Amino acid sequence: MTSSTTAHTQLLHSLFEAALDVVHPHRCVPRHMPCPAAGRTIVIGAGKASAAMAQAFEQNFRGEVSGLVVTRYGYAVPCEKIDIIEAAHPVPDENGLRAAKAILQRVTGLTEQDQVVVLISGGGSALMPLPYDEISLLEKQVIHSALLKSGANIIEMNTVRRHLSQLKGGGLAAACYPAKVTTLIMSDVPGNALSAIASGPTVGDTTTCQDALEIIDRYAIEISNVVREKLEKGAYETLFPEDHRLAHCTNKLIATPQMALEAAAKRAQELGIKSLILGDSIEGEAKEAGKVMAGIARQVRHFEQPIKPPCLLLSGGETTVTVKGQGVGGPNVEFLLSLAIELQGAHGISAIACDTDGVDGTAEIAGAMITEYSLADAVHKGMNALQYLGDNDAHTFFEKIGQSVITGPTLTNVNDFRAIFIDVAA
Repeated sequence: MTSSTTAHTQLLHSLFEAALDVVHPHRCVPRHMPCPAAGRTIVIGAGKASAAMAQAFEQNFRGEVSGLVVTRYGYAVPCEKIDIIEAAHPVPDENGLRAAKAILQRVTGLTEQDQVVVLISGGGSALMPLPYDEISLLEKQVIHSALLKSGANIIEMNTVRRHLSQLKGGGLAAACYPAKVTTLIMSDVPGNALSAIASGPTVGDTTTCQDALEIIDRYAIEISNVVREKLEKGAYETLFPEDHRLAHCTNKLIATPQMALEAAAKRAQELGIKSLILGDSIEGEAKEAGKVMAGIARQVRHFEQPIKPPCLLLSGGETTVTVKGQGVGGPNVEFLLSLAIELQGAHGISAIACDTDGVDGTAEIAGAMITEYSLADAVHKGMNALQYLGDNDAHTFFEKIGQSVITGPTLTNVNDFRAIFIDVAA
């Protein structure tokens, strides 16, 4: 690896760090604190960032507070007044079910004098499962696992999840009524659709049981006959936006993918490098997105359009992987491997692709990086990049060439971060 390549990788790491810093709960939460209520203030929440959000809240709130939040295993941080439960993600477990029941108990029987502060971030759908009585936790787990492998996007997956849970799709807000509800939301959803972030526990929903059933059938997700019958009859409908139980609810976006991209662009500008943000809500199959980004990078390299090198192409969103091989998928690494294959070692192009929560797909790895030498390194080790891509095994590919990015829990989550650096032609 040359000194210039090392400088490129250091730059990309720096951009990712800037993106993570601006959306950390300790920077986002204090700016959106509600005032103390006449009655009690109860903090509840779910998501990969919820424990860090709870810590930031109790350190800055000027009043008495109590509560409970549920976060992913390994993502807990110390809190003095707010209880923390850790549970499984992306497939729910007994701890998540226990946490959901405890949260429901905390908000039952409140009055108009009380307020509930709900801390929501990505991962909340899996971490706060409270299925209807006819749906066992095991069936919920099977459905979650099937959705994750199906190639369904986050909007589709959470449409199904909303209609199988008592707390999603406004259900949590209904349980809090008539208390005032303020929800602080960190978005991990393309387009920041509030009803889709953690499946919208305090947000009205315009989708129906029929919509959920159509998605289930589209991706051939197996469900029991009793659940199918309930969906067909509309027995699991969520709260519509005009429901009176939502009248006391305020939902605030406090961190978004765009904020992370803008922070990276600012860091690049400070280093004298131009950036082009291509979008904060790019979706679709990860390997196809890699091909598209490779085409844009080549246009910049060869024709200096739509931006002149040296420059950065920044993007976010949530791509998907339809897992057909023996690998575990991982949209960021699959995107990156596809990008590398399309670029074929083009001189002066490096890239990083990571999930801001530190977990790409189901792997405890944030993502990876490539340089112009990545494919050559793989060939030297006897590896066939196309075979790894076809087997949905990009995580193993990057691990073997030593280009995985491992952060551990980042305590935030605004979805995918991608940056492609294109140097001046030699």
